[in-house]
Amino acid sequence: MKDRLEQLKATCDTDDAEEVEIAVDNAAFMDDFFAQIEEIRTSIDKIDENVTEVKKLYSVILSAPTSDQKTQDDLEAITNNIKKMANNARNKLKSIEQNLEANEERVSADMRIRKSQHAVLSRKFVEVMTKYNEAQVDFRERSKGRIQRQLEITGKATTDEELEEMLESGNAAVFTAGIVDSSISKQALSEIEARHKDIVRLESSIRELHDMFVDIAMLVENQGEIVDNIEAQVSKAVDHIAVAKAETKKAIRYQSKSRKKTIIVAVCCAVLVLIILAIVLSQTV
Repeated sequence: MKDRLEQLKATCDTDDAEEVEIAVDNAAFMDDFFAQIEEIRTSIDKIDENVTEVKKLYSVILSAPTSDQKTQDDLEAITNNIKKMANNARNKLKSIEQNLEANEERVSADMRIRKSQHAVLSRKFVEVMTKYNEAQVDFRERSKGRIQRQLEITGKATTDEELEEMLESGNAAVFTAGIVDSSISKQALSEIEARHKDIVRLESSIRELHDMFVDIAMLVENQGEIVDNIEAQVSKAVDHIAVAKAETKKAIRYQSKSRKKTIIVAVCCAVLVLIILAIVLSQTV
């Protein structure tokens, strides 16, 4: 009997040790997970800051007939930095996604946390990259408008369709064909060539980021329901808290009223007892 008791005790100790080990391992894993999440969030914030700088440089380029080399170098450096950080963030988000898919059967609090964090960051990433894409498209359209105006100055009016065909050819010579040689035309031609180079560089950047952008956008579209569910649950929790507060206040009011009624009844009973005692005493005297 004693041996059996010792065996059961040893088994319990082993089970407790295993549970503690699992809990410690899980806590360590979540620490690593949150560290990775923080790295991704920091990268996305830096991308957002760089997008703001890119927009400023776009304005500088468009405000001058021809952009200086330093501005172009700065723009290229920031563009490459955005591409590098975006690829890094995308790869980390994809890695987390693959890990979630591998553990999809698990239903636990930490899995819900991981899924929600991943969904929120993915959406934030797409929002920042969408802002960047919108800035690029706006710069392209404004650069195209400058080319069109300069072509009009040289006496070579073009429609939007014709201008797009010229840009797609990738050859600056199509813009210069038939332009009269004059000082005004040379100045206009210089700006046309500069804007054409800007658009060529821009389209190269857009193509490089396109696949990554579509990849993450698809991911967020698939996870939209997760984020919506989280928001709904938070909203529901807030509503429950508001209702609970209202019910608590109501209960306090009822309790207060009940307490007052109890006191009044007690006082009345005491007065009644005193009256009865007075009558009895008066009769005995």
